[in-house]
Amino acid sequence: MASYNTSEFKKGLKVQIDGDPYILIECNFVKPGKGQSLYKCKLRNLLRGTVLDRTYKSGDSLEMADIATIDAQFLYKQAELFVFMDNESYEQYELSKEQINDAWKWIKEGTICSMLLYNGNPISMEPPNHMVLRVEYGEPAVRGNTATNLTKPVKLETGAEVVVPAFIEQGDLLKIDTRTGEYLERVRG
Repeated sequence: MASYNTSEFKKGLKVQIDGDPYILIECNFVKPGKGQSLYKCKLRNLLRGTVLDRTYKSGDSLEMADIATIDAQFLYKQAELFVFMDNESYEQYELSKEQINDAWKWIKEGTICSMLLYNGNPISMEPPNHMVLRVEYGEPAVRGNTATNLTKPVKLETGAEVVVPAFIEQGDLLKIDTRTGEYLERVRG
């Protein structure tokens, strides 16, 4: 199996340790006064989400993880499972609510997402960075309240709740940053 030498270590590298896939989230090069150089690394387990601190000596290596990223279209939700389809092979994949975490808030049927496969099996999914979603419900703005910094919570078509300016009304289309869950702008429909 292919491997990465310590000189190739960088943030975002996907490796395999004890049969589990990890992503390198931090790597610091340390050169002590005498002796070998060290690489202090933080790795996140892609299956469990746990973080591991490891130190490697110069010349060590880590096994490459069999990870692929594909574009997959969200088809539908069935009980606690989310069903996606690979747009090239038309193969369908299922992810549980635990694998998706809070990303379910930002996807609707037909959304193209980035899916991570480990040994051909789906392990996680990321929605597009920005989504345009319709406001399902929001309290009407109080007449005369024209202060610019007033906000209110609204419920979107996916079930997600976001805080928006008071002038947003039910039925409006909003552009949302899915990485932070923040309102960006109102979109004309």
